[in-house]
Amino acid sequence: MPDPPTGICAGQVAVVTGAGRGLGRAHALALAAEGAQVVVNDLGVGPDGQGGSADPARHVADEITARGGEAVAHHGDIATADGAASLVATALETYGRLDALVNNAGFLRDRMLVNLGEDDWDAVVRVHLKGHFLPLRHTAAHWRAEAKAGRRPAARVVNTTSGAGLLGSVGQANYAAAKAGIVALTLVAAAELARYGVQVNAVAPAARTRMTEGVFAESMAAPAAGFDAMSPANVSPLVVWLASRASAGVTGRVFEAEGGRITVMEGWQPGPTADKGALWSPGEAGEAVRGLLADTRPPGPVYGTG
Repeated sequence: MPDPPTGICAGQVAVVTGAGRGLGRAHALALAAEGAQVVVNDLGVGPDGQGGSADPARHVADEITARGGEAVAHHGDIATADGAASLVATALETYGRLDALVNNAGFLRDRMLVNLGEDDWDAVVRVHLKGHFLPLRHTAAHWRAEAKAGRRPAARVVNTTSGAGLLGSVGQANYAAAKAGIVALTLVAAAELARYGVQVNAVAPAARTRMTEGVFAESMAAPAAGFDAMSPANVSPLVVWLASRASAGVTGRVFEAEGGRITVMEGWQPGPTADKGALWSPGEAGEAVRGLLADTRPPGPVYGTG
């Protein structure tokens, strides 16, 4: 059994995008259980980004309230400047402050590369990458203003990447590219915003969501008894800790979270190197590369949807 809530986020206001279902819902519930006041954002679209409804965000906000927490629903498109600005405004107007941003919104339009249309590329990159950038930009502007006014925040951002973005994923060029971009965005934001008291990290979750349960129905199915390793709730404790003041000093990191496992991911680092100290010929360069590759592991991709 998990430990009872400790109030690790008491006094904090957190925004969670894509919080109407799946991982976002689990994060919102967990943050509220630990004392945070939560802005629950969700556009209410289908798994492919079609449609839209205010119901998912409202239902999660009502669920938090019914459990004794505080939450407000936000039904807006955070991949637009107006939607991202209104997200920040909702937190400030409702609760008077903003301490944490959890970027989670997204959907899939999987195609093999030669069949991937421009519209499907644009839509997925927009919701994942632009949908991270704009809320981050608007929250960062608020926190910078606070720091310059002498009210240095202890602010937190938790972005959502994926194993697909770290190692590639067949049939998901748009999704994998966007998720890889989120890692780079995380690293840049962590470096740029540290002076204002903002920490930025990313989580690559593996869990049962609308994006995974259809593709991996057997492996994602909940067991009849025992530990449900694919429950979205397994990822939320790490997200809550990263969003809390208890994570002081942790920034610019990427973590994988699956079941009961947390892994610190170590990205591109220099591997085997050859240095001639002079101009290579093409043949020499090729021979050197083949020698270097003999000392490395073969590349991915090894991931599917998720």
